[in-house]
Amino acid sequence: MNGIYSLKNKIRSLVLATIVGCPLALPAQETPGNPFVSPFDFPLLLSGNFGELRANHFHGGVDFKTQGVVGKPIRCIADGYISRVTVTPGGYGQAVYITHDNGLTSVYGHLHQFMTEVGKVVEAYQYENETFAVDLKFGPEQFPLKQGEVFALAGNEGYSFGPHLHMEIRKTDTGEYIDPLQFYTGRIKDTTAPRATHVILYPQAGKGVVAGSSQKKIVPLNAPGTPVEAWGKIAAGIKAYDYMDGTSNSYGVRSVTLYVDSVEVFRSTVDGFLPDENRMINAWTDYEEYATRSSWFMRSWILPGNTWRMLQADEDGGVVTINEERPYVFRYVLEDLYGNRRTYRFTVQGKEQAIEPLQRGNHYLKWNQGNVIQQPGMELVIPKGMLYDDVDLNCKVIADSLDISFDYQLHDRPVPLHAGCPLVIGVRNYPVTDMSKYYVVRKHKGRKASAGGYFEEGFMHTNIRELGTYSVAIDTIAPRIVPLNKPQWKTGNIQFKIRDAETGIKVYKVYIDGQFALFKFSSKNARLSHVHPGRMKKGVPHRMEVVITDYCGNVAREEYQF
Repeated sequence: MNGIYSLKNKIRSLVLATIVGCPLALPAQETPGNPFVSPFDFPLLLSGNFGELRANHFHGGVDFKTQGVVGKPIRCIADGYISRVTVTPGGYGQAVYITHDNGLTSVYGHLHQFMTEVGKVVEAYQYENETFAVDLKFGPEQFPLKQGEVFALAGNEGYSFGPHLHMEIRKTDTGEYIDPLQFYTGRIKDTTAPRATHVILYPQAGKGVVAGSSQKKIVPLNAPGTPVEAWGKIAAGIKAYDYMDGTSNSYGVRSVTLYVDSVEVFRSTVDGFLPDENRMINAWTDYEEYATRSSWFMRSWILPGNTWRMLQADEDGGVVTINEERPYVFRYVLEDLYGNRRTYRFTVQGKEQAIEPLQRGNHYLKWNQGNVIQQPGMELVIPKGMLYDDVDLNCKVIADSLDISFDYQLHDRPVPLHAGCPLVIGVRNYPVTDMSKYYVVRKHKGRKASAGGYFEEGFMHTNIRELGTYSVAIDTIAPRIVPLNKPQWKTGNIQFKIRDAETGIKVYKVYIDGQFALFKFSSKNARLSHVHPGRMKKGVPHRMEVVITDYCGNVAREEYQF
């Protein structure tokens, strides 16, 4: 059997090399002991590194630049087999998972094209099931790969805003994400150290004060001035990015260490995380600063509910006690994978002053136990493990007898929850009789966003992952379909814009001459595009039907002749 597979692999390599026009010669092996070769035949350059701060998650891999174009051949970095293939409108777009013989799995996202055999399997599934989205798993015997073999072309699919290859390395048994760059440091030069712009000081509620206030204070690092005065228990955070040679991109900082009076109080090392640790980014960073001002600050102290293993702190969790009237010297050391370092120093002047007593709101949530918030017509259950810290809740009911429901302010500041927590809101008025048209809505800064949900016995049920203001709304408006480039339709280049302002698009179908036609949907630009124009007969009139359904069951249906 091995001989048969070897022959098949040689044939596959020859065929694919002919298709994509890439050389058959395999790249040289990496340095001894390195299990992986480069995925490309050209010099590697990063547009994104491992562990970069992203909304609700860490960047789980590295982004390799592809010289500004799509279609670059991607080589298998080690012997293995294609174990999974996915296709989604957003996220990775088209992705390939390769399970290797060394206990690791590599993942490749935003692909332009699969290898011929895989592409045929994916296409057959899409047409058989009348769906663009795909998630297929394979065994070792179906698509084996040898190190250096081309298996896909790099692209710009999914939630990608420029041609590149997103590549991850995961431990096969646990799914743990590890830094791929550690295998390619010899191929990428970096002599540039990380840089910081601001620090932030956090007086602990009821225990500390900074600059005469119990509120946090942001301090620029590049503007020397009078040291900030503080007293009691305070903590710090820093806004910083890494940089690399030959590019203007900014990256996440691999290691941050904080010393106070030459004693280490905190250290973070972003070199791995498990899938269920991904949302711990909301405990490590200042979630409020990101949610309100799109600004990333990394805490240099560990919230009690933060279990991310990459953080280390002293016995006080990184919280510093200012109890002497003297200068306290804070020193940050930022370091990247290459050992490039940069140090920042600033002084906090101990100054005895009154500490504002802790003022508790009408609800106080404990991070280490389950919590229930109840208001007239509303209940939110927060199981144990969903909060990273205690929350002094400012809860309020905004009542209007004409509204579908009351507005429930569950807190006046954004607070993340580690996973979905069940929220129930009572419906007071029924503008429409069809209960499927009701949904839970999140209100924030004058905007509304759907939180989904379903109706049952007078109440809307959903799960939320952030404290904020919630209510009930209705969606009776069908999605909007906007045809594009009609003069080119006869060539097969058919495109639409599809939008739904209320609850979002759930399902779309396109039929040409009564037959399912595969269209891909890009969530980044809300565009539908015909995938296989070659399947459409040329030189004859066509009838096309487009059917779009939103999450409240509203259907838009349009027919076109061309």
